[in-house]
Amino acid sequence: EEVLRAIRLTPPDMPIDLVVHTPGGLVLSSEQIAMALRRHRGKVTIFVPHYAMSGGTLLCLAADEVAMDENAVLGPVDPRIGNYPAASILRVPRLKPPEEIDDTTFIMVDIAAKAQNQMREFVTALLRDRMGAEGADHIARLLTEGAWTHDYPITFEQARDLGLPVTSGLPAGVYR
Repeated sequence: EEVLRAIRLTPPDMPIDLVVHTPGGLVLSSEQIAMALRRHRGKVTIFVPHYAMSGGTLLCLAADEVAMDENAVLGPVDPRIGNYPAASILRVPRLKPPEEIDDTTFIMVDIAAKAQNQMREFVTALLRDRMGAEGADHIARLLTEGAWTHDYPITFEQARDLGLPVTSGLPAGVYR
């Protein structure tokens, strides 16, 4: 709430600089903050001194620029259902015949499919204006559909090669 309020109270054309160092967190709050940052008219720069995983990566996807330490990492934004990756749950019906799958697992498969689609659509919407529908969809699928484990470190070089708006180097003040 405090972050959303700070964004709301920032004059529309004033740049926002935000230091993000997080293992992630709730999808709801991450999406709300990402939407607020994306809607802000002024330039949004996110500084990542160490890591911005999961929900932190969502914030980075909403920024105009992400300044990363050369050793900092981002992470996938693949949804999890309880303790399990949605992508892994979605493999169950491909690996087992329906008569061997219990009702609870079928329900988890349904929820996992919805969660994965919702996150892919959200990421695509964040990126579409900057990289077109095809590029945004490609990155969204890569980040949401289980290409990597949830804690996989996406390096500066990988983020740059994906076409994310990353630059290397941080102002000394960020480290202090």
